Amino acid sequence: MGAAVNRGSDVLAELIGVSPAIARIRELVDRVAGSAATVLVTGPSGSGKDVIARLLHQRGSRAAQPFIAVNCGAIPSELIESELFGHEAGAFTGAAKARRGHFERADGGTLFLDEVGDMPSALQVKLLRVLETRVVERVGGMIGMPVDVRLVAATNVGLAAAVAAGRFREDLFYRLAVVEIAMPPLAERREDIPLLVAHFARAAPAGARVSFDAAAVALLESLPWRGNIRELRNVVERAAALHPGETIDYAAAMRLTETVTRGVDDWLRAPLRTARATPVRAAPHSFVATAPIDLKQVLDEVEQSYIERALRSTAGGVAESARLLGLRRTTLIEKMRRLNIARLPAF
Repeated sequence: MGAAVNRGSDVLAELIGVSPAIARIRELVDRVAGSAATVLVTGPSGSGKDVIARLLHQRGSRAAQPFIAVNCGAIPSELIESELFGHEAGAFTGAAKARRGHFERADGGTLFLDEVGDMPSALQVKLLRVLETRVVERVGGMIGMPVDVRLVAATNVGLAAAVAAGRFREDLFYRLAVVEIAMPPLAERREDIPLLVAHFARAAPAGARVSFDAAAVALLESLPWRGNIRELRNVVERAAALHPGETIDYAAAMRLTETVTRGVDDWLRAPLRTARATPVRAAPHSFVATAPIDLKQVLDEVEQSYIERALRSTAGGVAESARLLGLRRTTLIEKMRRLNIARLPAF
């Protein structure tokens, strides 16, 4: 339940990109893969935290041993202790026979605890004890069993903030974050999108493989991708299913990304936090080319529309606008300069 096992496959190609952020992550993975240090991988959902965990396993000395992935948020709280540590026969109703937990199954290899921030408080204490002693005791058992496991944890919530709020144990946080690897959202590594698109397109069956022309790729690079890499992969797989063997142009890409842009549209239509109502200009991304277009101008209009609306809705707050748009503050400032956007656009 909530776990997967893998005994070895080449996943290096999945950490794709040319962005400085990805280059730094590759270097860090190479430096720590061979150690036994516990690693905490942070980042938003869909950003590829599981890929980092598998890379750490594959590049280390445990590559030939089990890799067990457990989604802590997918296991009911009343079962997670048994899932992780196992149970003896008769330990609780329904425990007809003894069962190994994921720590025992991962012995000699790597245990990946995804969404560790969702772990109940009572279990945090027991996990800390296992990390300190390297001994597991099954539910209903009396004998501790040594385990040799390299632990990698991941979270999409700020564990430091959770510690401050009393939702996560501080001592466990420090045991997990011996080394921290932060995966950036896709919006902060847009230069990687063409490579990711090509990679996901190649993964389709031979007869269904699609390609994206330059205008379509430029559109994909301009979108917010709140679902990150997982959302981008979904769009490419949708293209392969609906347009097998075809080249996706700008108009087709518009249709394929309706689910991506719809969330932006809903946000644009939401009531502003400012006192004055602001008419929303017609969304540039509703445009379908019937004649040659100036793609750069179209994309600039998309960016300008969203940035101006964000600035109005935050009364000119650049930091808050950057958060709404999924950008770094410095990136937003640079875009404002390039597009000649005032800090608080005229109403």
